[in-house]
Amino acid sequence: MKKTLIALGSAICLMVSSLSSVAQASEPVDQSNPYQLIEQVADNTFSRLRKDRTLFRADPDLLRDVVKDELLPYIHTRYAASLVLGAQYYRKATPAQRDAFTEAFTEYMIASYAQILLEYDDQAVEVQKDQPIAPDDKIVKVRVDITDPSRPPIRLDFSLRKNSRTGNWQAYDVTAEGVSMIQSKQSEWKAPLRRDGIDSVIEQLKTLAERPIRREDKQKQDAS
Repeated sequence: MKKTLIALGSAICLMVSSLSSVAQASEPVDQSNPYQLIEQVADNTFSRLRKDRTLFRADPDLLRDVVKDELLPYIHTRYAASLVLGAQYYRKATPAQRDAFTEAFTEYMIASYAQILLEYDDQAVEVQKDQPIAPDDKIVKVRVDITDPSRPPIRLDFSLRKNSRTGNWQAYDVTAEGVSMIQSKQSEWKAPLRRDGIDSVIEQLKTLAERPIRREDKQKQDAS
């Protein structure tokens, strides 16, 4: 359950179709305010899901494009990947390995977020109102509450980092039920990194990213 909540939070957080009938990417979001950034990204993403719901249900792999268009531009994927890799393995990796891990991790997260977006069914999303931000604040957490009449409410806390050069905010982590996505992935891949090495983990991520986007019940039927 925690993994599902983390992935759902990341999908929101962290939110060009091949068919001309599918809506194109929304207008760029203002990244100068982290609270408004999260709210606008969520609005754009879920509006697009509602608009083209029939198309996405017919071809769930199109949801990868939604993630790339609506979410990815506002996620600091390289920073998140470096945190998941951890200081020990990041220092040991060559620049080429770091780039390859970041690319594979990004594709893996695109697939993961697309899988979660497939489960969206008009849940209500409420983003925390603007809070004062000091000029020297570099990290801000934004609370988001997701409500569904058929399920208990979900609280998510998004971590955003301010780019010291551009002044823009970018999301890099989400915490659900007290569990950080970054820490969860660190724990999940620590043993494979130690046992098999970074190149093997990169290949594993590529394989996972290539899996088709399908509803969980459909995946179980295909596997049986």
